[in-house]
Amino acid sequence: NPGVDRYVEAWQALVDLQRDGVLRSIGVSNFLPDHLDRIIGETGVAPAVNQVELHPYFPQEEQRAVDAERGILTEAWSPLGRAQEITRDPVLAGIADAHGRTPAQVVLRWHLQLGTVPLPKAASPGRQQENLSVFDFELDAGQVAAITGLGRTDGRLFDADPATHEEF
Repeated sequence: NPGVDRYVEAWQALVDLQRDGVLRSIGVSNFLPDHLDRIIGETGVAPAVNQVELHPYFPQEEQRAVDAERGILTEAWSPLGRAQEITRDPVLAGIADAHGRTPAQVVLRWHLQLGTVPLPKAASPGRQQENLSVFDFELDAGQVAAITGLGRTDGRLFDADPATHEEF
């Protein structure tokens, strides 16, 4: 929780564990550009990954750019957003039909082409296999742009802005 102002201290502990060989890779979740700049500035070590909410309705273009500029991989939690909503979205349905895929597969492919790592929930073996079947097709630039263009101001799932939400 950045409001408690102990995140640099916590990050330094992770850096120390990595330097001691206890951890191979360290990362953060829901860190905003100011948080990233502070931990990097005070420790000299950038996170390997920043896990953030990221899906077609909340594409986080600025955050992805900030992470990339700092050499940080962006990982998407809740990469499908509201899963029921994406199945009814006409843009996603049209792209899915064009590729003979499901809207969820199209969204996961979109993540991969953006260079983000999606972590979708999959409770059944069938859904797991569907989620893995995204490496044998590509979206064209117009399709990627159309999906990114679905972003909206009310796109957050839980109205939990890391700048103000206490749990972060």
